[in-house]
Amino acid sequence: MGLSPRLAGTIMVTLMATNAWESAWDGLVALWQRFQPARADGIGDEFEANRADLLLARETGDEESEAELTTEWQGRVRRLLAARPEVADELRRILDELTPRLPEPQRHSHGLGK
Repeated sequence: MGLSPRLAGTIMVTLMATNAWESAWDGLVALWQRFQPARADGIGDEFEANRADLLLARETGDEESEAELTTEWQGRVRRLLAARPEVADELRRILDELTPRLPEPQRHSHGLGK
């Protein structure tokens, strides 16, 4: 079964608001450096800026902004996988590695709990 850009994007945004965000940032930037090097720095900057936006949205109860960020990252993953389908296994590995760091209810809501 292929990697779902929707699920991957959702997990990325969820990770932005956790203590695992630095590991997520490292993994995603490394992934983009390998497969789309010209965009790697931009992705890192966007991840950090989006994290700040997400934290503010959560602080103010702005669910619409959080949904927009999620949709944005789902699109990024979809475009990356469309351009470089071989990225799927590496992205899945990174997300699987980071998912145990999510709080228990979020792991299960993403279908990743055991």
